[in-house]
Amino acid sequence: MNSNLGIGGNEVKGDANEALNEIPKNRTLLTGKLTPNTPIKPEVVEGLQTVEDVFEHFDPKIKIGFENKDGGIVHEDLKFTNLGDFGKKGLTNNSTFLKDLEIESDHYKKMMKQLKTNKILKMALQDPQAKQSVLETINALIEEIKSSQK
Repeated sequence: MNSNLGIGGNEVKGDANEALNEIPKNRTLLTGKLTPNTPIKPEVVEGLQTVEDVFEHFDPKIKIGFENKDGGIVHEDLKFTNLGDFGKKGLTNNSTFLKDLEIESDHYKKMMKQLKTNKILKMALQDPQAKQSVLETINALIEEIKSSQK
């Protein structure tokens, strides 16, 4: 007896070539066009045995625009070579813009952790004179960085 039964006792056979699971009923599936040219009529392709074969044959890619912090648009071409490319890590690895955002986010997280755990800095920020001194030091460092980039 198969223990993989749905509502009403419908049997779900697990004899597929790939390890694919049904999408749970409480999920939303988003689809989109991932090829640059729309075919005039459907194409029958035979002999594709694996998911990787399908990706290799259809070569899915998309041109996408990301909005940067200045409100400008950064255009990138994202190419998909396997199902993992659709997840967060896959998208980030395929995009320079997203990699830069992730690095920036990691830096901010490290700074926040440092600010939350640095007892000396916490005490300095509670004293108005020490806080002003810290701010002046930070502003001087910012100016030094700006002048060294020119």
